[in-house]
Amino acid sequence: MSRLTSSCAPCLFTAVRLLSSAAPVSAQELEPRSYSASPVGTNFVVVGYTYLTGSVLTDPSLPVTNVQARINALSAAYEHTFGLAGHTASIAFAIPYTRGNLSGDVIDAPTEVHRAGMGDLRLRFAVNLIGNRAMSPEEFARHAPTGSLGLSLTMSAPTGQYVPSRLVNIGTNRWAFKPEIGISQPVGHWFFEATAGAWFFTTNNSFFRGNTRSQDPLLTLQLHGGYGFSQGRWIAADIGYVAGGSTSVNGGPNKDRQSNMRYGLTFAAPFTRNWAAKLALSNGFVTRAGGNYKEISFALQYRWFDR
Repeated sequence: MSRLTSSCAPCLFTAVRLLSSAAPVSAQELEPRSYSASPVGTNFVVVGYTYLTGSVLTDPSLPVTNVQARINALSAAYEHTFGLAGHTASIAFAIPYTRGNLSGDVIDAPTEVHRAGMGDLRLRFAVNLIGNRAMSPEEFARHAPTGSLGLSLTMSAPTGQYVPSRLVNIGTNRWAFKPEIGISQPVGHWFFEATAGAWFFTTNNSFFRGNTRSQDPLLTLQLHGGYGFSQGRWIAADIGYVAGGSTSVNGGPNKDRQSNMRYGLTFAAPFTRNWAAKLALSNGFVTRAGGNYKEISFALQYRWFDR
């Protein structure tokens, strides 16, 4: 790993800032069935693994080329559903652990950064406003699924590993909030979903060496279409789009506005009454700035009902 010297500090500052943007962000995730109904009193524990590899697109006028990322992430999550004014609601939280290697050429000099540590805690509250009323597991099993419309609020808390003297960190040292609306419509064995939301970010006032870093809101859109087989198995095709999210340091804007699209495929199946597994693959389709990743993720889920 090469050291960052002061002989070309401005170029290296820009280079490593761009390398840091290779870290996986929430907007990259493609999540089908996130607004599907569940009976009240359902508990989920999920353990997942994600591997990302790919390039980071930068401003061609900068002396930074061949920016690559290889990232491994483990996560643990818990979700609980409950009734709220006759509607089904849920609360969930997740915490990741990330190991990443980010590399690139700065004025033809190889630069590499390795980081490992706990990431930012994620919390999510969701409620279905239109669709089946809140039902017990027994009632839920007797009713056919119907279309639903829901709202959610996801929050990212600055709990991850963060060292102000480093340009590249696992944590972001800021809060982020994403309000979102989602619709889900079953049609026989088929299902179709659409979500629209936006991430809003607070300012990181302890950016590298006392600087201040801010980011514009980031719009997120997703479409999913899938087919449900017997015994709870399903497969879905996914597409997602993000726009905006330009950053600035001390008020100076960076040329990193995103306008990116991804596509993917997700397959899920139970293998016992309480256990299920999910495999997801995704890739960049159009990437104007930021990470252009190939991603593979695998998750194990355990489910139980309150008594």
